[in-house]
Parts: sequence; C-alpha cells; structure tokens
Amino acid sequence: MKVVTVVGARPQFIKAATFSKALRKQHTEVLIHTGQHYDRELSDVFFEELDLPEPAHELGVGSSSHAQQTAQILERIEPVLEAEAPDWVVVFGDTNSTLAGALGAIKLDISLAHVEAGLRSFNRSMPEEANRVLTDHCADLLFCPTKTAMTHLAAEGLSDRAHLTGDIMLDSLDQHRAAVEARTGILERCEVEPGAYYLATVHRAANTDDHAALARIMEALGRLELTVIFPMHPRTRLALEASGLKPAPNVTVIEPVGYLDMLALQSHSRAVLTDSGGMQKEAFLLGTPCVTVRDETEWPETLVDGWNVLAGTDVDRIVEAATRSRPTGDRPDVFGDGRSAQRMVDLLQHDSSHRGRLD
Repeated sequence: MKVVTVVGARPQFIKAATFSKALRKQHTEVLIHTGQHYDRELSDVFFEELDLPEPAHELGVGSSSHAQQTAQILERIEPVLEAEAPDWVVVFGDTNSTLAGALGAIKLDISLAHVEAGLRSFNRSMPEEANRVLTDHCADLLFCPTKTAMTHLAAEGLSDRAHLTGDIMLDSLDQHRAAVEARTGILERCEVEPGAYYLATVHRAANTDDHAALARIMEALGRLELTVIFPMHPRTRLALEASGLKPAPNVTVIEPVGYLDMLALQSHSRAVLTDSGGMQKEAFLLGTPCVTVRDETEWPETLVDGWNVLAGTDVDRIVEAATRSRPTGDRPDVFGDGRSAQRMVDLLQHDSSHRGRLD
C-alpha cells in the first residue's frame, strides 16, 4: 500500500511522525511538506526531534492569505499526486494544508483519509472550522479521536465513514513522556522554577488581527503575579509591532520552541493560557490547568472539572481563570489508549484490500 501524507504546520508534524512510524513498518509512505510553516522552530526542529522522515516533496508555499495559500498548495500538489499515484492521501487536522491536500486528492479521484476528523467549534468564522468541515465531507475514511467527534459526524450524515481510533497526540505524548519529565533545560534558560510561572501562546487570527482583543490578552498577562513565558508566533510578533503593544515586565518573550521543550514548559507551568486547540489537549493530558482565550473549543472533553476554562479575551475572566485553584477531579480517559496510529494503518489496509487496491 502506498500512502501520501501531507503536512505543513507544527501540529501536523507531531501527528505525522507517530503515524509514519506505524505506517512504514509494512507500507510505503511519501511525505509532502507544503511549507505552510517555514520558520525553523515551527518546522525543521520537529523533523529532528521526532525522527520524522525527510519529505519526499517540498512545495515551498510559505505565508500568504488563506485563499492564496490554499490555492498555491493545491496547484503545486496536483502534479506530485499524479506522479506518485498513491492508494491513499492522508491529511491531518484543520489547516490550509489539510484542505488543499484533500481537494487535490478528490480532484484526482484518490482515496482520502482525515486524521482528527469530527472536531467542531461551531464557529464558522474560524478558517480552521471551515477547513475541517470541508475535509470531513470530502474524505473516504474519517479517523475520530473521541466519541464527541463521532457524534458530530453522525449528525452530519457521515457515520458510515467514521471510525473511533483515539487521539494520535496521546500516542506521541506517551512515546515522549519520560523525556519530557526529564527535560528541564528550557526552564533553566528561561530562569523559572517548576510551578512558578505561566505559559502563554497566542496565534489565531481572531486574536492577533483584532487590536482590541490582543490588547486585552496582553493586559491580562501583565496582571498575573508570576512570570509568563511567551513563545511568540511570528504572526503575533508582527501584530504587536504593528499595534505598538509591548509585553508587561513580567512577560518573558522567547522564540518558538520545539515539541519536547514546549511539552516540558506546559508540564511544569502553573497554568497554560492559549488559543491553540492542540495545547488545550496537551495541557489536559499532562495534568496542567488551561485557560483558553477563546469563547469556544473543539475539545469540550478538556472542560471537565475545570481543567480547561473558556475565558475569551475578557481581562478579568482570564486573570480569574489563571489564578484559580488547581482542579482536583480525575481526568477521564477520553482520548483513547495510545494506539491510535496502528488502528488507522489497519483501517487503511482493510479498506484498500476490499477495494482491490493493495499491491
């Protein structure tokens, strides 16, 4: 079985590395890197840390508007898919690379599978929501991380394509948990002690492109009593510079960090403040309280017992949520058993054999 996997952004590198390990035991993989994330700390470092195979094809798209980026990826991926003629195209998550890879596959009548299918924030103003909904309705196989995702797909009439595999991010975390616990060098470089700092990330357009929203988030970070470590996304840096906003003295801005360092920062922090869907889930899996600076989440499972709190961009709500007492409830095992990647490979192989597509 020959599978093309399409990646382009940080969360996809993490998922693809775990998927690749399972896939390459028996099958052929062709990895395409779209270039959506081209900064080294958002791209190359993940290939190094996670032993992700070097891409067979690099599309080099880079940054542009959503429409331009999606169109450029689609234009550049089509001849690659035609030349490779795979049995499957596999896409991950909800980025422009996800949607463009999906469209490229269906236009060429290549079977398509979507990893992390069925997530819904029900906020159609988010580009990610449009990407994930459209990709789900294009795909032949939908790999769902949770029962909630299965329920969403059933409501959209997609049950016959949907499979509950568990969350591939849990696979990755389980594989690296021991290394993360021992990884304290990043704390030393940031000059913080375990449990005595907050970790913040902001990158979604709804926050970075809205001056008032970004100003409120920065004010809230400045009102926290502890140091805030802030690995700054390039989009956020440009937004702050354009708006003239400056981080408060307690906010330590650092460059984006790799996967293992980010997990270590999350694991040892007092709480995580973020608009990232992936970090909400990672914090939950690590047992770190989370404050989501959005009004909705595609991971409602993380809200149980207050482990994750939706604070929007209201200053008082953010501060109150960040300084709340640590939740005491158990975190339920809602993300599977850490063996989702192999289930996905087995489902691809099973479907291929029924279509007579195996080599």
